[in-house]
Amino acid sequence: MRVVALVPGGIGDQILFFPTLDDLKRNYPDAQIDVVVEPRSKAAYRVSKSVHEVLNFDFNDRNSLADWGNLVGTIRDREYDVVIVVKQIWLLSLLLWLTGIPIRIGYKGNGSVFLTHAVPFKASQYVAAAYHDLLQPLEINSPVPELAVNVPKPDIEWAQKEQKRLGIHETGYILIHASSGQLSQAQELDKIYPVESWHQIIQGFQDKQPDLPVVVVKGIGDEQFVRSLLGSSPDIKVTAPDDIGKLTAMIAGANLMLSTDSPALQLSVAVQTYTIALFGPTDPAKLLPKNEKFLAIASPTGKTADVSPNAVLEKIWGG
Repeated sequence: MRVVALVPGGIGDQILFFPTLDDLKRNYPDAQIDVVVEPRSKAAYRVSKSVHEVLNFDFNDRNSLADWGNLVGTIRDREYDVVIVVKQIWLLSLLLWLTGIPIRIGYKGNGSVFLTHAVPFKASQYVAAAYHDLLQPLEINSPVPELAVNVPKPDIEWAQKEQKRLGIHETGYILIHASSGQLSQAQELDKIYPVESWHQIIQGFQDKQPDLPVVVVKGIGDEQFVRSLLGSSPDIKVTAPDDIGKLTAMIAGANLMLSTDSPALQLSVAVQTYTIALFGPTDPAKLLPKNEKFLAIASPTGKTADVSPNAVLEKIWGG
């Protein structure tokens, strides 16, 4: 069986779709599963264990009819048996009908008349569970599996060397992932947590746990954030993994992860690292499973910046 899934969205959306892909592969072990994702999200599949090939298509671009036609042609030429689409897009559903794929699965709503199977979209539930509902037409009705990733061995070895370089391989460490630069570029300003608040958290943590190092992840666009943080908290250590596998390995080695709403949060869930997540406009129940390892602090205003540093420290010590 040949299956293709069309998964618009960022890296975090892809990771939340992993349990669906993994369960599909578990139930149909001989299936070849491909995905069509935006170019910005292809990197997520470095840590996927179930996908055969990743195809690129920018669903959010101003695509011409020719662009959509090329996508349809690519899909049609591969002679898939099943297509799964995770967004309610009328035109996309119509185009999938034109491919002639026998089984076309999506959510009820816009364009579902062109699908062979449409399932209800439950907007209030955990996103990974909502994705997993799309497997029901394939007679997969089990509960959604936990998030899981497959980290390449070279990335694990890199993380081990990085921990030695930072002098944290024996002590353990608390990891901070703020995503300030990436979020600014994505205009998700309500998800940014200010450097002054991070400094208060680091200071409060070090006052009680001076022997447990604090490590900050420096991602794309985070140079100014890290520079400012070092200015106020010079004892912190900085790591800059250059791909998602290395980042995942560093998260897996941490005693505790502090994160804003970002793809790194989903990686932390996948490797079962104890996590405290700061949320602004998003309902935590949609992005975190019910598990005592993963604790959420929701902003009272819908802006992550308004989460109190004391609330974070209280959650660290008493959560």
